[in-house]
Amino acid sequence: MRRFLSFAALLLAGCATTIEQPSATQVTTAVVAARGETVPVGTANADAADDPAIWRNHRNPNASLIVATDKKAGLYVYGLDGRVRSFVTAGQVNNVDLLDLGRDGVLVVASDRNDVATAKLQMYRLDTIAGKLVALGSAPGGAGEGYGVCLWRSGSDVFAFSVLKEGAVHQVRLDPRAGSGTIVRTLRVATQPEGCVVDPRSAQLYVGEEAAGIWRFDARRSAPTGGELVARVDTKRLFADVEGLALAPRGRTGGYLVASSQGDNAYVVYSLPDVRFVGRFRIGPGRFDGTEETDGIGLVLGDFGPQYPGGLLVVQDGLEQPAEGGERQNFKLVAWRDVKQALQLK
Repeated sequence: MRRFLSFAALLLAGCATTIEQPSATQVTTAVVAARGETVPVGTANADAADDPAIWRNHRNPNASLIVATDKKAGLYVYGLDGRVRSFVTAGQVNNVDLLDLGRDGVLVVASDRNDVATAKLQMYRLDTIAGKLVALGSAPGGAGEGYGVCLWRSGSDVFAFSVLKEGAVHQVRLDPRAGSGTIVRTLRVATQPEGCVVDPRSAQLYVGEEAAGIWRFDARRSAPTGGELVARVDTKRLFADVEGLALAPRGRTGGYLVASSQGDNAYVVYSLPDVRFVGRFRIGPGRFDGTEETDGIGLVLGDFGPQYPGGLLVVQDGLEQPAEGGERQNFKLVAWRDVKQALQLK
């Protein structure tokens, strides 16, 4: 969902240590600059780009890849230079996630909303050498309109969480080799959710309910289905709509949870495991324009080459500058170290 709110001009744009002065109802907001951007998605003059997922090539970080959705048309594979490596026509695919299964390859799953009455999960294998997606099949996503998706591996089982627009979150056990899956459990929030992410260290599932905040559930299949609202929309730190969620794990239980606070064009950071607010930031203009109305985000720590020290944060930009043939949205690439320095994180 998109909101069209404006905010004051950014001070000293492009500097990772810039700080916005808080209003009476807001808290201090840092400003960082993107270090790269992708080629815009093909659909012009529409809310089209939505969600990214990142595969880090640990042997050759510069050859890492980004898979991202044009929710009106299909799936892109980008290189770190932002150029298109490939595109798969898939229709209305809203969110995407990926999971490196080692010898079994890199699994990519996209939420399929082509039929708003019956959600599906499109499954692909990412050919990391060719930079292409190879179709594997589809799994059921539940009755309703598909919205969000996130993946989790537990032992030999691979699960997807299919987040539906009406509030259901279906846990789906996937069989990538057969290109199929089975719904094994259902969780629920009261109103429209979208973004989700699983912390594999603690088996905790975080789900963004757009108007309410961030919920935490136990991702284990045998666990109770009830959740806890761990971060509320308060129009001070976190604004509706709550959109993408991502993790920056540190050690056995620590690190950070990052949320897209779409309602005021910002990103909110919480410490783990206590989900305590530690800061917020915006992406302002520098070499590239800033970001507004961000839907999906992706974050992976580790070596991505000298351009992205400490890790790579990729965010959807909902108001990309007009291009030839009309305004087209894209994705911005941010060095995680810049965020950490701006917020003085460990």
